[in-house]
Amino acid sequence: MMPLRAVLRYPHLGLALLAVAVHLCASGGYGYFRDELYFIVCGTRPDWGYVDQPPLVPLIAAAMHGLFGDSLIMLRLVPAIAHAATIALAGETARELGGGRWAQGLAGLAVLTSGVYLALGTILVTDVLQAPAWLFCAYALIRIVRDGEERWWLALGAAAALGMLSKYTIVFWLAALGIGVLATGARRSLARPWVWIGLAIAILPMLPNLLWQAAEDWPFLEIGRVAVEEKNLTLTPLQFLREEIMMLNPAVAPIWIVGLAALALWRRFRDLRLFAVTVVVLMAAMLALRAKPYYPAGVYPLLLAAGAVTIEAGFRWAWTRMALMAAVVAMGIVAAPFSLPILPVERFVAYQSFLGQTPHSLEHNAVGPLPQYYADMFGWPELAALVGRAYHSLAPEEQAKAVFLAGNYGEAGAIDVLGKSWGLPPAISGHNNYFLWGPRGHDGSVVLRLGGTREELLRLYNSVEPAGDFEQPWAMPYETGRTLWICRGRKTSLIEDWPRLRNYR
Repeated sequence: MMPLRAVLRYPHLGLALLAVAVHLCASGGYGYFRDELYFIVCGTRPDWGYVDQPPLVPLIAAAMHGLFGDSLIMLRLVPAIAHAATIALAGETARELGGGRWAQGLAGLAVLTSGVYLALGTILVTDVLQAPAWLFCAYALIRIVRDGEERWWLALGAAAALGMLSKYTIVFWLAALGIGVLATGARRSLARPWVWIGLAIAILPMLPNLLWQAAEDWPFLEIGRVAVEEKNLTLTPLQFLREEIMMLNPAVAPIWIVGLAALALWRRFRDLRLFAVTVVVLMAAMLALRAKPYYPAGVYPLLLAAGAVTIEAGFRWAWTRMALMAAVVAMGIVAAPFSLPILPVERFVAYQSFLGQTPHSLEHNAVGPLPQYYADMFGWPELAALVGRAYHSLAPEEQAKAVFLAGNYGEAGAIDVLGKSWGLPPAISGHNNYFLWGPRGHDGSVVLRLGGTREELLRLYNSVEPAGDFEQPWAMPYETGRTLWICRGRKTSLIEDWPRLRNYR
């Protein structure tokens, strides 16, 4: 247990420990998130890369699931630690910027109570390591600029490599940082060897993954193109700003806005104006690419640290400081059920209605009574059970040929992870990396399909029979209210048709 004296001296470290405790208590709520099931499956088939992400998070997912079974708390331990690390590093960044204990505590508190970081500390997705990696890159640059410690380029390269091995979007942050360095006096570092060694440290671990992507004709770029052109909603700059404010904690908006203004204008930060340039370049790129609002979430801990230092310098009265911290805590508590699955689902829906909130999607699809973040945690055990009952209703000779052809990786992952208790064979799908794994020798003799009509399926199969209905009111609307069909005698070979089933999105 951390001594009280240490907590008082380094309040952000105490807040980091609090974050871990909160996640250990809350992260077992609801069920597996759709992507978690998929990552577990990907990680059990280790490769240098996958269609839609680098290899690190799938390997973590498979390792945690292999060690701890169906424990959601242990599966999500790495995200909890990553959130805690972001809190601690935000406080350290505030200290490096010249902030005292109050600024360090405010920066850590802002990260602790911001919804997007609470959510990313709750589920194991590719974004979980982005915030600490992005912030560490900024912290290292601050040390380089202010202390002249050029060896920090090596640490920056290592953090960049970690970020890229978990999600490619950190490349936008690194590119924006590069523009910020070139546009300011920090470009003097380019004449020294350390920056180039750091660049090599960042790139070398990614080479196998980049070669894998090149060998597969860059599928990740195809997925990005589909997201920009077909999947994500287009937001105006004002709509994007509103989403940024709401995804964090509305009460911390003044802190990060002050932080951005201070990095651009405050004389105390004039040696760090590269970060103001970086943020402007990054946000312009996000708007141009129709990015989802949480994609640049990694930038805000830096701005919160800068804002906390600025506010500490300008607000000398204790009551104003206490009022700001109280507002941050109060708003964080009010919004917490939207990020932490701490309420029974019925009570959450009632709470959401009481606050006048209506779920909305940032993609071109409908949502039900729950936000997609929560809806994607429901229905997977029920789907595995439905498919399991249908599979075991088949004659033994048909079971040997039968396979579940999933419409997406969430459905396929549910069968591969949760269907093991039903003795189900691995699922197949044309969605993302499942496409590369192919039909696994199945020719379409006996296929279980979820959704569609009998008339549609009879165009492909000689026999189509219902095996039950999948109903889960809390799941995404496009997942529920569908029939599971037993299809026999595919009219064309599934193996030959496989290239046409590819669905990269």
